[in-house]
Amino acid sequence: MTVLHTEGIGMTSRRTHERMIRRLQEQGIQNPDILDAMHNVPRHLFVDDALASRSYEDTALPIGHGQTISQPYIVAKMTELLMTGRHLKKVLEIGTGCGYQTAVLAQLVEHVYSVERIEPLYQQAKGLLTQLDINNISYL
Repeated sequence: MTVLHTEGIGMTSRRTHERMIRRLQEQGIQNPDILDAMHNVPRHLFVDDALASRSYEDTALPIGHGQTISQPYIVAKMTELLMTGRHLKKVLEIGTGCGYQTAVLAQLVEHVYSVERIEPLYQQAKGLLTQLDINNISYL
């Protein structure tokens, strides 16, 4: 089994990750639960190793198969809009992709149902989320 380096080094370090959180706050994301969830999910694990040094930039990055991981601000804003004023038990996510948004949502709701049509992305995301011990996800 592959060892996951969730802390990262250099441009994937905790300090770089924390800068991303501060940038999100500066951009208007204020929900502490969302900021904590994004702080707890190691985004660099959801991109190719060659792009890991850019993983905490506020930009979309390619994940293969013509797909991208959304920029952190978009993930935070979509989640904020979804969660505003309510406690959700279940969420249906269309397009698992690399699983980053799935991992963020799984920190905030009781159960995530996630659908991905591209088999290799589905397999990769499911494997990574399992390795991260995120177990409140059903893959459809």
